[in-house]
Amino acid sequence: MSQAIEELQAEDRVLEIARLFPRQGEWTEEDYFSLPETNKIVELSGGRLIISPAPTEEHQRISSKLYLLIVNFVLSNNLGEVRYSPLDVRLGPGIIRQPDIVFMSNKHRKRITNKHWGIPDMVVEIVSSGTKKQDRVDKFSEYEKAGISEYWIVDILKKSIEVFTLEKGAYVLFGKWGTSEIAYSKLLAGIQVTVNSVFE
Repeated sequence: MSQAIEELQAEDRVLEIARLFPRQGEWTEEDYFSLPETNKIVELSGGRLIISPAPTEEHQRISSKLYLLIVNFVLSNNLGEVRYSPLDVRLGPGIIRQPDIVFMSNKHRKRITNKHWGIPDMVVEIVSSGTKKQDRVDKFSEYEKAGISEYWIVDILKKSIEVFTLEKGAYVLFGKWGTSEIAYSKLLAGIQVTVNSVFE
């Protein structure tokens, strides 16, 4: 059997498997949670599966530094729990996201289940050129509607940290910090993040 015929047969098998799953726009939470475990970032919104490419080395380096800063502050002050992606966060019916970093206060600890987290108190997204629209438009709106108290946007290209806080159901900019500046949080009062140290 020629290699070309084998490749065509392999493609047919892939198509057969794909037909077992819902079409884009028709995915439900039940469909989503029935997917096999994977180390890829897979999210659900508007009935669509959103599969993001693996994060870059730069993304992971920044994520690791921020996670350590936040988790050390939260644990040393006994404020709650901090996790990092991949982690299913259910924002509402049919909306499941995987923020880069999430914080859940002790007050809302009951929102944490073994299967997924409910609405957290704070999320952090690290923005690159490929995720700009998702993080600044789609997720911004979803996090706002879900009632997440604080949203950090960490922009790799601009080397900046923006913190948005929820006021009367809408996000307002609490602060934006660039290189040689120190970022703060309204929710985690007392935490200080030296921007240079995150991006170096």
